[in-house]
Amino acid sequence: MTDPDYRIDGFEPACDLVEEDFHAATLSADMYTELASHHTKGNTFLLFYDSTAPWDVPGTAEYVGMHVQRDLFESTFTFEHIRQPTVPVTQNWLISRGCPPQAIELSTAPGPRPADGLTSRLEDMLRANPDGRYTLLDHYTHNPCRFDEGVEVSTLVHDDHPDSAARPYRLFLEETTPSLDTYTVREGAFTSAEAADAWLRDRDTPLPLAPARSAVDRRAAAALVRTTTHATASAQLNLPGASATPDTNLVRARGRS
Repeated sequence: MTDPDYRIDGFEPACDLVEEDFHAATLSADMYTELASHHTKGNTFLLFYDSTAPWDVPGTAEYVGMHVQRDLFESTFTFEHIRQPTVPVTQNWLISRGCPPQAIELSTAPGPRPADGLTSRLEDMLRANPDGRYTLLDHYTHNPCRFDEGVEVSTLVHDDHPDSAARPYRLFLEETTPSLDTYTVREGAFTSAEAADAWLRDRDTPLPLAPARSAVDRRAAAALVRTTTHATASAQLNLPGASATPDTNLVRARGRS
């Protein structure tokens, strides 16, 4: 496994804090699988799957986004990173920092694939976060690393869109099959974060699905995902305070291995 290409040869950290953050975030980089990358003269955007996450604290998110910004005049670099629950949410973080959406698409190598069109459409909405409608509140990844049980990721957001006012707390539930061949994403709608949490604990009723999205919503998300212009920070689906901190065949990295 090759080390990630940060493209910082000849560059120094802009300050001691950058050096410390970079060292902490890349200490276990040999266990990362690179899913996508994009480089310009001044910027590097990276999306990884962290194969050590299932052995971390229960619920730890398995995807890592990194942004390296180089100062070509001072020969220094700054660094940001974040740990996120799913690929689209991590892509959104990178897009909000100036990465063209098309440039951070995953490779076409074998890996879990969307099981249906609804899954793809919901992922498009999370990736684009049109008009900054979603605020990420919480997430939990359940990966038992067993061949007889799949992986489940729950991502709770608040939806600011007026059409969601009655049930603005949206739970995106991603379920990957035990074979790791396919996965589905479904969107539940709740009146409060507590109600969403209660449903996750009890599961005594079907997920209360959100109403079908309008064609306008779907077209807006698709257009934002396709565009190569820089997204604004307001479109970032952000979790305040989040930061990144035994190999197996049971990982679900969607991309090169």
